[in-house]
Amino acid sequence: MPELPEVETVRRGLLPAMEGVRIARAEVNRPDLRWPLPERMADRLTGARVVQLRRRSKYILADLDTGESLLIHLGMSGRMLVSGAMLGGFHLDHPAPQKHDHVVLHMEGGARVTFNDARRFGAMDLVRTDREAAHWLLAGLGPEPFGNDFHENYLVTRLKGRATPIKAALLDQRIIAGLGNIYVSEVLFRAGIDPRRQAGRIAAKRVAEMVPIIRTVLTEAIEAGGSSLRDHRQADGELGYFQHAFRVYDREDEPCIHCGAPIRRIVQSGRSSFFCPTCQR
Repeated sequence: MPELPEVETVRRGLLPAMEGVRIARAEVNRPDLRWPLPERMADRLTGARVVQLRRRSKYILADLDTGESLLIHLGMSGRMLVSGAMLGGFHLDHPAPQKHDHVVLHMEGGARVTFNDARRFGAMDLVRTDREAAHWLLAGLGPEPFGNDFHENYLVTRLKGRATPIKAALLDQRIIAGLGNIYVSEVLFRAGIDPRRQAGRIAAKRVAEMVPIIRTVLTEAIEAGGSSLRDHRQADGELGYFQHAFRVYDREDEPCIHCGAPIRRIVQSGRSSFFCPTCQR
């Protein structure tokens, strides 16, 4: 599932085609994705202007001048693809319609934004903008890693006394919004912390040191266009490249870049954790 860098990369790719532009016509080709789509979705989107395009955790939010926001979750295989617009100096022609083009936004000026999702694990909803914090997908989310509410004292306080492994604690969206399996593995490697260690038993100084590491890893991933392991594509259809900079993730039995010891893979709560048993303690 796309994590914060992938979703932020897609949001930035959509900006030229969507922000400040009116939806000339919305085309909704099925009644549901992972969950049912909102009633009269095409009618409610058609004619609306996108005032602002934001990200909250792993969700994209398009604020409309109707007072509603279009909430978009890419899921496992969802893609938001732009055509008929200038992106990065190139004009992207409209492709032929595809089988899994479930929602298509025809924007004023000729651009087209297509939500394609082969496995339909993604989701879309319309929510009142002034009530979005109470939406069941957004309620209870922790602070954004780049926000002012996420700082050293906050993380130390939230992890104090926790008996869960640090890997699980950092994946908890109620503690930090947007972090996922890939980037937690990379953060823990750079912090030199074993993913199996109990969160509450890690010294406060080491916990505090993870805050700038989290921001650095996410920033580097965003600048690389995210990580393309399976389905992720940027809005122009290009791959992300951060997977080429992985230090531990998906590198089982390969040598550690620091000490040369083989990278290990273990399973925690059904998720793969990659780490160096020598460098991470």
